Amino acid sequence: MKTLLNIIWLVLSGFWLFLGYLVAGVVCCILIVTIPWGIASFRIGAYALWPFGKTVVNKPTSGVWSFLGNVIWVIVAGLWLAIGHILSGIALCITIIGIPFGIANFKMVPVSLAPLGKEIVDI
Repeated sequence: MKTLLNIIWLVLSGFWLFLGYLVAGVVCCILIVTIPWGIASFRIGAYALWPFGKTVVNKPTSGVWSFLGNVIWVIVAGLWLAIGHILSGIALCITIIGIPFGIANFKMVPVSLAPLGKEIVDI
């Protein structure tokens, strides 16, 4: 079932989300100082490409630098990404078939707000 949901997700919205996060990651890596956000963006992009069967957990080794980085991320990009995921999730939940995909979008809101100090693992 996870594979079927992931394939439908990939066709409907996962590929476009992945491309958005990929572009953001490349821009962050070009700007040298923002490489940690670029790596986090690549990680979120891979999660946005194939989200069913995965979950986000906190890294036990993350510390104050992750927190400070997340504060900067929320100000620069995180808030807009979260709003985009919420609006997309609401739009997908309008139909019965789109409800699992809307829920997947809502699952991505916390990691889009604070990507540093998080890890994406298989369920």
